[in-house]
Amino acid sequence: MKLTIFMPTMVLKLGTALHYRLYIIKERIGIVNHKCVESPNLIYVFADQLRFSSCGFAGNARARTPNIDCLARESINFCNAVSGSPVCAPYRASVFTGKYSSSTGMVINELRLNPNHKCFGHVLRDGGYNTAYIGKWHLWANELGNHRDPKNAFAPPGLYRFGFDGYWAAYNFWHEYYTARYYHDTPAPISVEGYEPDVQTNLAIEQLRRHRDSDKPFALFLSYGTPHDPWNKENVPPQYYDMFRDVEFGFPPNYKPENDPYADPWARLNPAERAQLDEWQRVYYAMTANLDWNVGRLLQAVNDLGLRDHTICVFTSDHGEMFGAHGRRAKNIFYEEAIRVPFLLRYPGHHVPGQVSDVCLNTPDVMPTLLPLMGLSVPDTVEGMDLSHYILGEAGPEPEAAYMQGMGCTAAWEDGYEWRALRDKRYTYAIMYVDGAEFLFDNKNDPYQMVNLVDDKDKDHQSILQGFRDLLKQRMFELSTSATKMAKPG
Repeated sequence: MKLTIFMPTMVLKLGTALHYRLYIIKERIGIVNHKCVESPNLIYVFADQLRFSSCGFAGNARARTPNIDCLARESINFCNAVSGSPVCAPYRASVFTGKYSSSTGMVINELRLNPNHKCFGHVLRDGGYNTAYIGKWHLWANELGNHRDPKNAFAPPGLYRFGFDGYWAAYNFWHEYYTARYYHDTPAPISVEGYEPDVQTNLAIEQLRRHRDSDKPFALFLSYGTPHDPWNKENVPPQYYDMFRDVEFGFPPNYKPENDPYADPWARLNPAERAQLDEWQRVYYAMTANLDWNVGRLLQAVNDLGLRDHTICVFTSDHGEMFGAHGRRAKNIFYEEAIRVPFLLRYPGHHVPGQVSDVCLNTPDVMPTLLPLMGLSVPDTVEGMDLSHYILGEAGPEPEAAYMQGMGCTAAWEDGYEWRALRDKRYTYAIMYVDGAEFLFDNKNDPYQMVNLVDDKDKDHQSILQGFRDLLKQRMFELSTSATKMAKPG
């Protein structure tokens, strides 16, 4: 078995460049409609717990991600993309509704999303798209733990699939990748033989073949579980673990030997876990290397089936991972390691390949940005911003900053962990609810966020701080007003 799919990069680059030049010529003579009504296909691939900084295209020399890096050279790279609520279920609810967690009600994990939201899948279905959803769902359970029980694992056909009424090969939550299972339309589990991401990619490629000759466009969502923990070498194929067997990762520059006082039980590290941080990263990077191989297989199938030029491909992640940074593990915090995610979008002929955008793309912005590219209307309940003009090379509005929400303990009803934050193209501002502690980081000059500028007497920093305070109040007021309006009948 090959460990990587090496795409015919030069051919693809030349093809994409020629396609783009033809597009520019058509644009200049007035035969291109930027707000695309041609109903392109959509492939939306998202990893679980893959942070931006662990990808090769982001400058990580240890990463083995040649296929994702190749995709970055062909895509628009939204280098400031963040996870607006960096926890698994809240992210998923936000990306499928275009709303913030304060409006979806999915404030922590292990909740069930209210079926009354107008969701991405509904718009796709009603717009004539065939849909397929493969992998982790995490919008169904309403119990902590007990993930194998079908009552928590199987989302039945109907309301709680939120418009994904086509092919379904999903489960709610599970991260032991050699004992995985998924469900179709009955509560009888289908056991996976082999490594789960490999099987899921096979299923996705089967769907591409199935829909290739259809008269209807398709939207395929592939939700990988990797590189989410547990990070033991039995949970990753040995050939990938061997790539990192002798790599010493050590501690990040912003590592703290004591737990962050704001960390919930899922974010705290005990001494035994701290001793495992090096090994955890070996497995994490090994899982990511396997993920990359599967992304390469999927993209090769897109090319081989003749789907490339008429398909929007997105690669992203739900949130990142701390690995001891700031005295934390896991996610659910406003630091870069947790909130900053890869977001690559490839739509051949509609953007410059390899373009890097610094627009502050947030999770609620994903749905209203993709739908116009597909000729579909954005529901008026959506709270995110349409940024499709940046993909099409047009001028238009953009967010002043991404607004982020920490709504509580990762998977339990415990107070004391709530926070709100803003991240613009340079700074991160955050405030903790429990004690009002504020944080201001200059991410350009202090990329590991080790210097809190809140108490810095520099006039510029104090002005920036006050600006963020005012903007945060404004965003919170706007969302509360929007939520109140949507809650009223009529």
